[in-house]
Amino acid sequence: MIEFYLDTKSGIAPYLQLVHQVRRALKLGALREGDQLPTVREVVTLIAINPNTVSKAYRELEHEGLVTARAGVGTFVTASANEDVLLSQGPIRHDLEQVLVRARAAGLDDESIEALFREAFRSSSPVAR
Repeated sequence: MIEFYLDTKSGIAPYLQLVHQVRRALKLGALREGDQLPTVREVVTLIAINPNTVSKAYRELEHEGLVTARAGVGTFVTASANEDVLLSQGPIRHDLEQVLVRARAAGLDDESIEALFREAFRSSSPVAR
């Protein structure tokens, strides 16, 4: 099951943070078709968020066709990542973890690593070329 969190410094609306976290979990295979999302009450209790905000996120996910709500039962994942995509992520994730280990060993903090990654990501983007 997914464990939501909020980044109060991100500037991203809380409901969108929840939506993004579900999308990310689907892409990484952490959520699969049939998995149940935490109830609105559970999310409210865990991260101190307004229930309407959680409901808005779940409605957005349902509108996108990623989840479906079953009255009195809960909200369930209806779409998941392609197995081939998930399998191809393993070696790439390993490579990224090795880069993170090297960056930390070089004395970079998380903020510096993230800035470096974002810059490399932008410069390697097909649009940037």
